[in-house]
Amino acid sequence: MLFFGKKKEKVTDLSWLNTDMHSHLVPAIDDGSPDSETSIELIEGLQKFGFQKIITTPHVLWDVYPNTSHDIQSGLSQVKNELENQNNNIELSAAAEYFIDEHFQEHLNLKEPLLTLSGNLVLVEFSMVVAPMDLQQVLFEMQIQNYQPVIAHPERYIYLKQKKSFFDELKNAGAFLQLNLLSLTGYYGKAVQELAEYLVKKDMYDYAGTDLHNERHLEGLQRLSNSPMLDRLKDSGRIKNHLL
Repeated sequence: MLFFGKKKEKVTDLSWLNTDMHSHLVPAIDDGSPDSETSIELIEGLQKFGFQKIITTPHVLWDVYPNTSHDIQSGLSQVKNELENQNNNIELSAAAEYFIDEHFQEHLNLKEPLLTLSGNLVLVEFSMVVAPMDLQQVLFEMQIQNYQPVIAHPERYIYLKQKKSFFDELKNAGAFLQLNLLSLTGYYGKAVQELAEYLVKKDMYDYAGTDLHNERHLEGLQRLSNSPMLDRLKDSGRIKNHLL
C-alpha cells in the first residue's frame, strides 16, 4: 500500500509500469509545469506512485508551443540539475508530444530528426475536433523514415466513439496506442472514460501514461484505485512501459 499527501490517502501502486512516458515537466515551455520548483514537486509525486523512470513529453504545437529540440533539452537540463542538487536519482529524459499539423509534416518532409521516447518511438496527437484527412499518410511517412508512431490518448478523441473501426484502422496501420491513466477515473468526462474502458477491453493499448501537467492531475491519479479497468490493463500483459 502506498500513501500520498498530508492526509495519508491510499493511492494505487503504479510501479508495475516502471516508466511514465507522457508528461509535461519541462518548465515554462507549454501548459505544464511553470517552473523548476513545480517540476521537482510533480516528479516527487510520480515517485510516490512507484515510477522509477520518467520520459517527459512537452508539446510541439507550432502555433501555440513552437518548441524545438534545443528548447526541450535545455529545459530538461535545468530540471536534472535541480534533481542532482536534491540527491534525487530518478531517471529522467525528454521526448515530445508532436501535434500532427502542417509544421509536423514539413518536419517530416525535411527529414529533420524527431525526439523519440525510446528507440524509434514517437508520441503524436491530433485534433480533438476532427481527425486529419491525411492521418494515415502521415503515419505511413513516419514509418518510411523508421519511426514508430504512438498515438497519445486516443480515448480523448470522442468524436470517434461513433466510428470505433477507426481505432482498428490505426492499429492495422501499425500505430501503437497510449492510454491516459486519468481517463479511467472519469477526469476528462464520462464519454472519455467509456471509450477508454472499451479500448482496454479490446486490448488496444500498448502504453499508458499520466499526461501529468499539474498538482490536480496527481490528485486525480489517486482515484485509479477505484477502477477495475486498471487491473485488467495490468493483467493483460500488453503494456510495454517497462521496456522503455
